[in-house]
Amino acid sequence: MKELVEIIAKSLVDNPDGVIVSETSDDTTINIELTVAPEDMGKVIGKGGRIAKSIRTVVKAAASKGDKKVIVDIR
Repeated sequence: MKELVEIIAKSLVDNPDGVIVSETSDDTTINIELTVAPEDMGKVIGKGGRIAKSIRTVVKAAASKGDKKVIVDIR
């Protein structure tokens, strides 16, 4: 999941070197934290949060085989 979020985020921003993705997991959830440069924040969130919602939807669809819940946090 981490690689998927990283590929999507790097394709959206102007500064791909500023993209940092970290992943933690426990028994029931996978937490993915996406950090981007402040000037790229709007590109990752999108108007009304549409792009952020789309990223979360794609990641949840990719994780649907497993039994774990996936949470994507954008910072």
